Amino acid sequence: MRTIKGPAIFLAQFVGDEPPFNNLDAIAGWAAGHGYKGVQIPSWDRRLFDLERAAASTAYCDEVRGVLAKHGIEATELSTHLQGQLVAVHTAYDLLFDGFAPEAVRNNPPSRQAWAVEQLLLAAKASARLGLKAHATFSGALAWPYIYPWPQRPPGLIETAFNELAARWRPILDAFDDAGVDLCFEIHPGEDLHDGATFEMFLERVGNHRRCNMLYDPSHFVLQQLDYLDFIDLYHDRIKIFHVKDAEFNPSGRQGVYGGYQPWIGRAGRFRSTGDGEVDFTAIFSKLTQYDYPGWAVLEWECCIKSSEQGAAEGAPFIARHIIEAASRSFDDFAGARTADETNRRLLGLR
Repeated sequence: MRTIKGPAIFLAQFVGDEPPFNNLDAIAGWAAGHGYKGVQIPSWDRRLFDLERAAASTAYCDEVRGVLAKHGIEATELSTHLQGQLVAVHTAYDLLFDGFAPEAVRNNPPSRQAWAVEQLLLAAKASARLGLKAHATFSGALAWPYIYPWPQRPPGLIETAFNELAARWRPILDAFDDAGVDLCFEIHPGEDLHDGATFEMFLERVGNHRRCNMLYDPSHFVLQQLDYLDFIDLYHDRIKIFHVKDAEFNPSGRQGVYGGYQPWIGRAGRFRSTGDGEVDFTAIFSKLTQYDYPGWAVLEWECCIKSSEQGAAEGAPFIARHIIEAASRSFDDFAGARTADETNRRLLGLR
């Protein structure tokens, strides 16, 4: 077994125009000051990172590593959540998701999709140049408007959507395979890959591709009322990235999983800072360690009550307390006895 690496922090929710959140050097120093050892970098924000340069230049990647190393920090993964979302967009969401793309490809879905695919291909190259082993993204969604079968879905609708989704992602998965990097889809409501069943449907269609893996975030399973511990038992061999994010679910006579169109603070299911929700992180860290999870524990701060600064300050010690130093020997080794094959046969009553 391996000891989970960490604490690390996803920087997307913290980037801003004011110091220390407006450049990589400053935000790395801020993260280190809170006790973080790694940062997950959003690839779309040029205040921190230039994806195109990283894909083309080893010198630039060395510069990025040097900036982080100065603060005792390393990059855990790159993220293309926003770009991955644009690989597959249902027309109902065209206007809303146009904001994720540069102005030159807005109001032009085919051009926007082509741009998103190119971003993922760049991310594969950049991840390899940075020496990273995994990459975080979203799958996008073609079938999400039909999540609830009313009116009844026509036969073949979901199968058609997943066939198309797989066709769009298969070349990207191949590019990540060429780069030696696992592509990890965050299993997340709003994406076609939002639970174990949908991941299996997709995985089958991409031929059980070895680079098709998961970003595991238990908070999204609390909001779906999915068993997040059993999920690890089922899919641990595909979990390559782990977001430490808490959540709570408090259903009432007024609302449940769907939230009644209420703002986050008024929903039955809502995200909380680590330790403030109901996620059993002790059990999660135990299971991931048991299954030899190879990556980092990465804080993702999203809370409708607590400030981001307090959440970040509390997150590093919270993760550090939960990281288990993996056992290197059995606890009952002291009572072990050396035996030979002949002794074993005698103990079993065999001649």
